[in-house]
Amino acid sequence: MPSEQQDITWVPFHVLGETRQSRWLVLCDHASNALPPWLPGGSLGINPEEMQRHIAYDIGAASVTLRLAERLRAPAVMSNFSRLVIDPNRGEDDPTLVRRLYDETIIRGNLRLDAAEVKRRLDECYRPYHKAVERMASLQPDTIIVSVHSFTPQLRHKSPRPWHVGLLFGEDDRLSLALADLLRDFDELVVGLNEPYPGYLAGDTIDRHATRKGRHSVLIEIRNDQISDEAGQALWAERFADLLPKALEMAETSEGP
Repeated sequence: MPSEQQDITWVPFHVLGETRQSRWLVLCDHASNALPPWLPGGSLGINPEEMQRHIAYDIGAASVTLRLAERLRAPAVMSNFSRLVIDPNRGEDDPTLVRRLYDETIIRGNLRLDAAEVKRRLDECYRPYHKAVERMASLQPDTIIVSVHSFTPQLRHKSPRPWHVGLLFGEDDRLSLALADLLRDFDELVVGLNEPYPGYLAGDTIDRHATRKGRHSVLIEIRNDQISDEAGQALWAERFADLLPKALEMAETSEGP
């Protein structure tokens, strides 16, 4: 399993199970809190403890991604750079592509970036990741993209978030709504639709690799206290491995002949 810490030999992404023949492709945009070794100053100018928080990566999402891909016999593509370096789940022209402030933490290493440094992060991190995603998505004529994320139970000075899991979507809600119906069968779960945030940003990963290509997709957000240990990660991976094929059948049946 790729480390959530900085690798000795750094690469911008990992592809796991590349030879698996499956319609499913599992993505993890924010799998790692790794910092590229060429980063100016070697850090982002914040305390090391901040790099362990949700602002730097999606806690628990990498393990869920790997387990889910194995269960679906599907390949997985995972980023290997912190979202604070550059966020692969944003369009290239999005103002939050490189964060200066996140959940009340000032990202000092990003405050005075020039255009050349932003371009370097695009060329060395962001674009190679998306190139790998598109290459893997193109291997099957009917690829289904599942993007795995996690969210913090509570932002600083904000209300607690009640949802155990959220499904995010834009104009294409086919797979998401079917999956939501199945998740609601679990009485103990609070399921959010486009919670804890809206599900569509122009140029984000799902828009770029699924919506524009007419591919089925779903973006899953799991509250990170649910997947902070191996037991929780295994539980949620098993749950989605069971439900996703059922949701796909429901979504494709509803489309008609």
